Amino acid sequence: MPPMSEEDLEWFKSTFRPIPRPQLPEDAIEYSLYLLSADPAPASTDTVVHTRARLQEVQKSASELVKDLLKDYIWQREAFSLEIAKENDVTYLRGRTNFGDSIEDEWVIVYLLRELTKKHQDLWVRVVDSDGEFLLVEAASSLPDWLEPEIADYRVWINNGHLVIINPKPDRKRVTEKITLEESLKIAPHENDRLLRSSSIEEEAFYRLRKYPEQIKENLHCALVSVPRKVAYLLHQKPAYISAAVEAFYTRDPISLRTLKARGKDDLLFPPGDFVTVSVRFTRVGYAQVKSQDFPAPVSWAQNMPAPTDVEDFTKVETGMKVSCGFEMLLNDPQNQDKPMVREIKLLLEDLDTGDEVLPTVDEMQRSWSMQQDDESWLDISFEDLDRELKGEGGKDKKSGAFGDQSAQENLQRIVARFEEFLKDDSANFDGVDLYNSDTDDEPDDEEASSEDEEADLKFDEEEFIKYMKEMRMDPSGVDLRTRFDKAMKGRVEELDSTDEEDDIKEIEELSRQMEAELRPTGVLNVNNRDADQNPAAVKGKGKGKQRADLEDFDFDEEDPANVNLVKNLLESLQSQAGMPGPAGNLLGMMGMQMPPDDRKSGKSRKS
Repeated sequence: MPPMSEEDLEWFKSTFRPIPRPQLPEDAIEYSLYLLSADPAPASTDTVVHTRARLQEVQKSASELVKDLLKDYIWQREAFSLEIAKENDVTYLRGRTNFGDSIEDEWVIVYLLRELTKKHQDLWVRVVDSDGEFLLVEAASSLPDWLEPEIADYRVWINNGHLVIINPKPDRKRVTEKITLEESLKIAPHENDRLLRSSSIEEEAFYRLRKYPEQIKENLHCALVSVPRKVAYLLHQKPAYISAAVEAFYTRDPISLRTLKARGKDDLLFPPGDFVTVSVRFTRVGYAQVKSQDFPAPVSWAQNMPAPTDVEDFTKVETGMKVSCGFEMLLNDPQNQDKPMVREIKLLLEDLDTGDEVLPTVDEMQRSWSMQQDDESWLDISFEDLDRELKGEGGKDKKSGAFGDQSAQENLQRIVARFEEFLKDDSANFDGVDLYNSDTDDEPDDEEASSEDEEADLKFDEEEFIKYMKEMRMDPSGVDLRTRFDKAMKGRVEELDSTDEEDDIKEIEELSRQMEAELRPTGVLNVNNRDADQNPAAVKGKGKGKQRADLEDFDFDEEDPANVNLVKNLLESLQSQAGMPGPAGNLLGMMGMQMPPDDRKSGKSRKS
């Protein structure tokens, strides 16, 4: 095959469009880790092997961080993980975590990655979620004007524990160009003058991490729950199983509920009975999901529930019933059979059935198992508490208690403060963006200028509107338009009366000839003989000379047959026009006469 010409190659490049990567789910975070050295080295086999070895060291450091910082941590849905990948001849580490409804899991991952860059200073990390560069969203109030969401991709990195933003080229007055990942990987280690490190931006972006790692423990909640001994055994073997059980319970559907309804007590994997009270460690989101659900006890459980009057025991058994039903649905729902956690749980249950493992005794659990129970006041949020926090009076009333935990209070106050700043910012629109000052150009472009003109045109001035309404019937001199119209019409009539008589006579004669030419074929003008027979004096009075008579002086005498015939002929001529323009209608219109429509066909009578 002959090589492609430069022209064909350019055409191919212009038509080629890479397949876009699928968008991230709304509850997932994706992270990429690159080792970038300031010393450029040619790509070789030794270099690739060295890079993979270094990346394995980073993986090992990440595992150590997880053990040290997240020893007892429970992930809501998926855990933090790293794998080696290769894309566009670049070997790097990547990972994706689905954090579900627990936003704190996302920030725990950001904290781990930031700590990891402190141990490996040539490690550059990029994190994104469904919002894109979400670190910029956190620092929106401190960002430079040129950094818009459309051009922010691949510009935000974490290196050596700090936030780094890639600036545009210095010769660009207005920033519109996007950069690719390849360009970003070249700029980051080699062009230090294009790297923006701002303490104010970094403080805003990492604001949620200000109390880490101490705050990690606050993401969990321990509660005393009464569950069947098998469930207690599973949770003791691996506390992380609770998240999968809560997820199955919280997202239940008719198919998964069929397991609880179709099976009797003896057919359940975790039948109600042999209850033990143990301390179960939940994520805060998971515990809130269990407590907030109104879930009637299945038939197999109904007889084993204590009386609701015994609030403490009923609460423990009810929570245990929801957790046990979650495990039942998790293990029996067909859509969960391929999950690694489900296979692990089934293997543990098989070991119990074969006798390889035995259930713990009550004495053993009471002696060596934790019985921790945390305060649940963070679940109770009333409207009064929320209103007091929004007003900044949360710490004044000590009797009413705190609004959630300290972190929730601070986050809420921060949101309120940001919202107040937005309301006071006259240059911000509903998107919170400065539309008119965001460009670094001294002169706005045509689109911005036209946009400003349109905005100015759309502004509503109530006083001006009322003024215009008042002036609709007034001319600039203040005279009512109706009065002015009447005067104009009167002046027009006087003007017509004062025109030259000769012109009027010629115009009337011309119209008469046109009307006669149109009416003669119909025979309506052949009335002389009849007029002569009936009234000879009327015929004798007609002469060749034409006399002008004003319309007001013309007297239609009903006794004069000539007048009657004239009116009759005019009406018949108008009828023959069928509502269309014609000589008779035009002649009468010039004399100011508007004839009504012919309604004789509708059965109405008309006076002649």
